[in-house]
Amino acid sequence: MKVPSELSGKRLDVALSEIAKISRSKAKEIIEKGLVKVNGQTVLKPSAKVKEGQELSYTIPEPEPVRAVPEDIPIEIVYEDEHVIVVNKPPGMVVHPSAGHWRGTLVNAILHHCSLESKDPIRPGIVHRLDKDTAGLMVVAKTEIAREFLISQFKSRKIERIYRALIMGIPKKLKGRIEVPIGRDRFDRKKFSPNSTSPKQAITNYWVVKTFKKFNISEVYCKLETGRTHQIRVHMSYLGHPVLGDKTYGFKISRIEDKTLRKLVENLGMNALCAFRLKFLHPVEKKELMFEVSPPEGYLRVLRYLEELS
Repeated sequence: MKVPSELSGKRLDVALSEIAKISRSKAKEIIEKGLVKVNGQTVLKPSAKVKEGQELSYTIPEPEPVRAVPEDIPIEIVYEDEHVIVVNKPPGMVVHPSAGHWRGTLVNAILHHCSLESKDPIRPGIVHRLDKDTAGLMVVAKTEIAREFLISQFKSRKIERIYRALIMGIPKKLKGRIEVPIGRDRFDRKKFSPNSTSPKQAITNYWVVKTFKKFNISEVYCKLETGRTHQIRVHMSYLGHPVLGDKTYGFKISRIEDKTLRKLVENLGMNALCAFRLKFLHPVEKKELMFEVSPPEGYLRVLRYLEELS
């Protein structure tokens, strides 16, 4: 709606609280989350002044539920015992409830399958994450003892996670270690990048396993030493080799000239990134467990086409 004359010159949080009939603290919160636009432009400063006639639009997020609820959603269980459950998360599924994704998450699906003992009612058993459009293996703790042990293993970098990815281009170095700190991008809160006010150490080891020179595409394996949000996607983009399908971090479909391949990539339904190998120490039995899965069919269709025509 348009800013009325009586609110002209007021702070944005003050004007929003009046217009939306919410508290000033709530108004400040949603402004800082990037949910308020003035004349179509996102404004992140609650202190910004508004003028009469400006178009003010906003989104008030749903209230956070008290706890995650079970939902009858099919999931692929790779391994399960009384302490842990290992699942193959499909692309398009969010790991746990959060703003805009209160239902249909992996946690909701697991809770329908089994109980999860946890101090966190929204993220029970979660010790690591995968992006919504990334597929692959995840271990979830069924008990608090298992959760604490797995968290300590992740912190000490003793859990092995290896990803397969299809990337644009062929890296100059066929094997390398990327040590580029990343954090929430200072200009786009939905992205992560080295251009951050609070970057954290991020280390990715990669090696090229296949090159498809005809299409200027490579398949790489990536082994994480740290687990920052969007880490592989950011690091591959930093090298100049964005993951296929990942428009957030620089992939452009126009770079693919072959019409059939372009259609296959457009129909991927995911970023061409899959956590295909997971190895960890069992939290109670202390034996090493290792699991591998194949990437989703969309990824494999692209890979088969590349192999057949190369």
